[in-house]
Amino acid sequence: MRIQKPAALRVAALIMLSALLSPPAADAKGDLKESVVKIYTVSNRHDYARPWQMQGQSSSTGSGSIIDDKRVLTSAHVVADHTFVQVERAGQAKKYVAQVEIIGHESDLAILRVEDATFFEGTEPLRIGDLPEIRDKVATYGFPTGGTKLAITEGVVSRVENLEYSHSSAYLLCCQIDAPINPGSSGGPVMAGDRIVGVAFQGISSGQDIGYMVPPPVIQHFLEDIKDGKHDGTPALVISVETLENPDIRKKCLMAEDMTGVLVTKVHPKSPAIGHLEQEDVVLKIDGFDVENDGTVEFRKGERTFLSYAVQRRQIGETVPVAVLRKGEVKTVEIPLTVPLNTLNVVPRQQFETPPTYYIVGGFVFCPATANLLQAMGGYLHRDVHMYYFEESLEDRDQVIAIISVLSDEVNVGYQNWQYTPVKTVNGKQIRNIHDVVEAIESNTEEFHRVDTESDQVVILSREKAKEGGDRILERYKIASDRSKDLEK
Repeated sequence: MRIQKPAALRVAALIMLSALLSPPAADAKGDLKESVVKIYTVSNRHDYARPWQMQGQSSSTGSGSIIDDKRVLTSAHVVADHTFVQVERAGQAKKYVAQVEIIGHESDLAILRVEDATFFEGTEPLRIGDLPEIRDKVATYGFPTGGTKLAITEGVVSRVENLEYSHSSAYLLCCQIDAPINPGSSGGPVMAGDRIVGVAFQGISSGQDIGYMVPPPVIQHFLEDIKDGKHDGTPALVISVETLENPDIRKKCLMAEDMTGVLVTKVHPKSPAIGHLEQEDVVLKIDGFDVENDGTVEFRKGERTFLSYAVQRRQIGETVPVAVLRKGEVKTVEIPLTVPLNTLNVVPRQQFETPPTYYIVGGFVFCPATANLLQAMGGYLHRDVHMYYFEESLEDRDQVIAIISVLSDEVNVGYQNWQYTPVKTVNGKQIRNIHDVVEAIESNTEEFHRVDTESDQVVILSREKAKEGGDRILERYKIASDRSKDLEK
């Protein structure tokens, strides 16, 4: 053992004392605070239960971060259905007017612009980092309710896999962290060192310290997508598949012992895979990723997620190679990625900044069924349209049309307690969408209108009385227009 001399000990002690008395180095986290933003949103959503009116103005707050090109990155749901947006930097009192430049609802991300250049003075844009590893330490920055100052919470990454984004119902890559994401924190950066490794966007109220963040691959995909000034979305194959964990079904599919994959059970109408994939094909690889029998791919050594990840890395307009086993023969097909995720659903998922479509005749309000409508009706319509909710597309219809209310009038006496079920035919015409309803009504020359529903209910209306009472009904219920002229376009 080497024994240190007393002189050396004194020198070491002086060095330690000097270090203790010296001012601390600049806190890297302190610099990050300059680029964290509080967002004030005034919004006004459409009332889907009464589609001719708005719900009324409401206010909320969220968080965001300054990134390159003088942009503010935040969550889409923070500014959804906005009418007015302001931003305020952490530690400052002045609010600046902001414009929502682009929203990607499916990935729950948005970009804001601030015209006043003084807003960015003294800030450095935060850069996007890499996908963190499990157990990596992270820190969330945001403005949760319960206070006005910037809050920072620390935790670790506990899970990485495809999960449902509550804002859009899209299944995308997601990181779970053991730091809570409370109201007001959404849109704020999740940092590892000086890099953004996530955007905080949702949590579980019933769980303890469980939060979720949009990971770097999804953020980078969004930023790459919008480089041309518009948001195209994340591509989807629009197919249904079945796992092949059962050895008998693998044998039936003529799979070799070393083969793994999933069975194509349906290629949905309007799928970009039509003409490329067939029912009973076995998908072996997607874009070079081996597909396991349980429907997963390895996105990082030792970590797996659902096979859609392999497609979602690509952009709309690109093609993706898919290796399939078809009747014992292996072949590779190139599938054009032309359809964004969740855009072909017969019952569309939550819509934002989109006025509902409706048509009124004789006091009967016809509307396409949407997730917004189901929510607005408190699940009342769900009993009759739930069978369509999970259909990505159908051959015989583009929309599910329902009569959502009856505006009481002498024209429709006896129909006030109407049960709201999907419409099957109008004046004998099969209904594919709301335009078919308009055409069937407007072109009818018979004495009566007849509406048949899928629950075998029938509506009979005098064509002349319905036409004469149209303006009266609109006036009585303070409705500006039945929008029929818009629909005819």
